Amino acid sequence: MPEDKSELLQGTLDLLILKVVALGPIHGYGIAQRIRQISKDVLQVQQGSLYPALHRLEKRGWLESAWRESENGRQAKFYKLSAKGRKQLAQEQQSWQRLSGAISLILTTAE
Repeated sequence: MPEDKSELLQGTLDLLILKVVALGPIHGYGIAQRIRQISKDVLQVQQGSLYPALHRLEKRGWLESAWRESENGRQAKFYKLSAKGRKQLAQEQQSWQRLSGAISLILTTAE
């Protein structure tokens, strides 16, 4: 990851993947592109991090996958959120908002 790009906190990648996949079935490369686009190029997920995370989330039952033809005519594995994944996403979003709110309080405290 280039030095000017933000590094993801451990565990944050799972949350981002779940959120992007919740928007609709998507293949791995599309997930990385969508994260980059939505974050206005601040977050870039490398393949070496993305694909192990996708396999981990699928193994936990949070994602389901099926091989389909992508927009360029090649076969790609498309991921979608399972019911278990939707529940996990809600929990992770709540935890993230609690954590980011606490950090914001600390950062905005007057010295």
